[in-house]
Amino acid sequence: MVATRKRTRKTAEETPTRLLVGLGNPGHRYEGTRHNVGFRVIDEVARRRGSAPDRVECNSLIALGDPILAKPQTYMNRSGFAVRCLSERYGVAAENCLVIYDDVHLPLGRLRLRTAGSPGGHRGMESVINNVRTEGIPRLRLGVGRLDGAPEGEDLVDYVLEPFEVEERHDAESLILRAADACEAWLEEEPQQVMNRFNG
Repeated sequence: MVATRKRTRKTAEETPTRLLVGLGNPGHRYEGTRHNVGFRVIDEVARRRGSAPDRVECNSLIALGDPILAKPQTYMNRSGFAVRCLSERYGVAAENCLVIYDDVHLPLGRLRLRTAGSPGGHRGMESVINNVRTEGIPRLRLGVGRLDGAPEGEDLVDYVLEPFEVEERHDAESLILRAADACEAWLEEEPQQVMNRFNG
């Protein structure tokens, strides 16, 4: 009996619960925008697993399981509150959480997985880091493209809150599918292997 308990405990330690969080803004107004590609990746991973993020917890729509799939409903700049709540509620360590979000500094279609780092100017990721209190949280950045010479500030905010152009939509759909592939790989493989396959 003792041996059985030890094996069970060891198995639980070897396979901790993982959390996939896609960042975005709630509401129909933001569906299909560049800023909401994180939500779309979560929906695609959920579809492949026969689930849906339709349970409300920690100001998020979630699908329970391993991994837990989450779409914070706090609006982008306050995403960290939801991530911290979910990680604490389900005992998910920072290194077992993958945050998925848009990046205007990457060309459309490019993926970049990192296991740690600064937010790089992304307010949603900045909120996550500030709330989880570590930069050691994996993230998958999704290149949503940026027009050459696009200005900073409010004009850039307007840009990420716009839908993809008609001629960009095929590449955007491919980005979502490939990002979901990367998420699945992250759940099964060592991070360096996933980076080698999907970065660049």
